Amino acid sequence: MMPATIADYEVFVYNLSNTFPSILSSTLRVVRTGPAAGQVVGTMIFPNDIRLDVAELVDFDAGRLEILQYGYVVWQGDERLYWYDSQSHPNDPSLAATDPHHKHVPPDIKHRRVPAPRLSFTRPNLPVLIEEVERLLKR
Repeated sequence: MMPATIADYEVFVYNLSNTFPSILSSTLRVVRTGPAAGQVVGTMIFPNDIRLDVAELVDFDAGRLEILQYGYVVWQGDERLYWYDSQSHPNDPSLAATDPHHKHVPPDIKHRRVPAPRLSFTRPNLPVLIEEVERLLKR
């Protein structure tokens, strides 16, 4: 189901643990900032001390999901494994195909970026991120 309202997105976010049993706990919450807009903030906890920190700005003024900005960070214990952000890097031709969607990866995690073709501003990113964590857990 594609959320069409902020209320739909709240239901989606608050039911992620039911959809993905690998989520041990979640503090994700939708904080409304207007009648059709909000922030999604919090952390999902997975086995093996893995957690996913989430920050999204979402808007439904057009009657459909628009993610205005995001940041997603995956940790294992105190080690930051990788992160995604929506900051554009127009001077990096290797990211042009998915600009501004990209992933920061080791080594030199701050400066090493790779394209993130599965992330979007118009559909929920959380299932993609959770599935990626689940693949990490299977290793």
